Amino acid sequence: MEPPRIVVVMGVSGSGKTTVGQALAASVGWEFVDGDDLHPPANVSKMASGVALTDDDRWPWLEAIGDWIDVRRSSGAGAVVACSALRRAYRDLLRRGRPELAFCYLAVDPDHVRDRLARRRGHYMPASLLASQLATLEPLADDEPGVTVSAADEPAEVVVEARDALGLAGGDGSVGAGPLH
Repeated sequence: MEPPRIVVVMGVSGSGKTTVGQALAASVGWEFVDGDDLHPPANVSKMASGVALTDDDRWPWLEAIGDWIDVRRSSGAGAVVACSALRRAYRDLLRRGRPELAFCYLAVDPDHVRDRLARRRGHYMPASLLASQLATLEPLADDEPGVTVSAADEPAEVVVEARDALGLAGGDGSVGAGPLH
C-alpha cells in the first residue's frame, strides 16, 4: 500500500492528537488542522457543559472535516487532521472516496490520559467526558488503513514512530516506501 497523503491522528481526548498531529505535519511539510476547531458552536457548548456528543451531533462535524480534507486533496497537498474518530463508522465516513487517507491511532492507558486531562488547561472538553469517550472507542481494526502507536512516550518519539510506521519521510514533505498495517 502507498504511503498516505492524508493522515487522521485519532484517539480519545488527552491522548495527544493535537500535539502529535501538529508535529507530524511539520515533520513532513504538510498542513494541519485540529478537528476540534471544526466543531459547530452547539457541539462545543454541549461538551463544555459536560454533555457527551451523540452521533447526530458528530455527523455534521465529520462531514466538515471531510470537506476540509477534500480541499487539500483537490490541490494535491498532504494534510494531517487531529480527530477523535472513536468509532469505525466515523472513520468509514472520513475514508469514503479518500483512498489516500490513513489513520494513526494514539493508544494510551486510561490512567495516563486521566492524569494528562487533570493537568490540561484552556480546553473546553472536561475530564468528566473521558469515560464516555473510552466507552465509545473502537480501536483501529487490522483491516483499516493505518497504524497504532503508543502515545505514552514523549511526543517527539511518538511522531517518529508514527511517521516511520506510516512510511512517511521527514523534512521535504516527500513520502517514502513503507507498509501500512
